[in-house]
Amino acid sequence: MGIIGWIVLGLIVGAIAKAIMPGKDPGGILVTMLLGVVGAFVGGLVGNWIFGVGIDRFWSLSTWLLAIAGSVIVLGVYRVIVGRKAVQR
Repeated sequence: MGIIGWIVLGLIVGAIAKAIMPGKDPGGILVTMLLGVVGAFVGGLVGNWIFGVGIDRFWSLSTWLLAIAGSVIVLGVYRVIVGRKAVQR
């Protein structure tokens, strides 16, 4: 899958991750979607490392599940880190 496919997949799964984990995000939907791109990358790495399955094809179910899982993880970590900074100020 090319870089454009990664970006499109990440933007879509970022929105899906936002729907799975509703709440107020410090950066809004745009930051959430960018975190989705990072999450898709993380999901592909983790999937390849643990299951031996990466994000190879755009229309593969495993690609979407790994990308969504990675996006939810990255969004959760982002909320924890940014949430702490907001409380300390």
